[in-house]
Amino acid sequence: MNSIAEKRIEKDLPDAEMARRIAAGDRDALRQLMRRYNQTLYRTARSILKDDAEAEDAVQEAYILAYRAMGGFRGDAKLSTWLVRIVVNESIGRARKRSRRAEVIQLNGSMEQNDDAAEVPMNEASSEQPERAAMRAEMRRLLEAKIDQLPDGFRTVFVLRALEEMSVDEAAVCLGIPPATVRTRYFRAKGLLREALAREIDFSFGDAFAFAGERCDRIVAGVLTRLKNLPLLSDSGG
Repeated sequence: MNSIAEKRIEKDLPDAEMARRIAAGDRDALRQLMRRYNQTLYRTARSILKDDAEAEDAVQEAYILAYRAMGGFRGDAKLSTWLVRIVVNESIGRARKRSRRAEVIQLNGSMEQNDDAAEVPMNEASSEQPERAAMRAEMRRLLEAKIDQLPDGFRTVFVLRALEEMSVDEAAVCLGIPPATVRTRYFRAKGLLREALAREIDFSFGDAFAFAGERCDRIVAGVLTRLKNLPLLSDSGG
């Protein structure tokens, strides 16, 4: 398929028509579906599993499940919402198998943890200049690490709302929880992230413009060298 046709499928094809074509075996439509929603599904799976490779596996499995069930898609919900629900269920199933603990990830409202109790301190548990690119990469790693440290119930809500820019209602449908719970968890997740990042900045203040090491040695040596050419204080002014 040429690039013009691919762009038309990617941008213009309605959900129901894309689903119909995929169910009929159109691999180009399937390819464009994956390119359209890969990032959303990966971020969702990653927020639950906290593991890059396993998240990729979960997304692949979700697509297989979706492909097999595509003939039953009726458009009652957005295709993206339908896909996210599939990857959420797949990821939770993998997390439960991996964990085998009594306390497993709960994203529904039936047996969830107390949200207040979940608010634990998080620090416990291109064309750019090279320096700027490195700084952005380091900031991204820091942010990703802090998102990983969010409590399970908060983390996926934050990813869907902040990273994927889903509405409250969309996130609620994807996760099977009330909209009010989405609002509460998102608000608390943002608060936890702000606190964690603020602590990182506070800890960094003592390291700013660091003076120890070579710089300190260089200044000491330079002063002592210059003093060799000066008279002793006891020799001046009697």
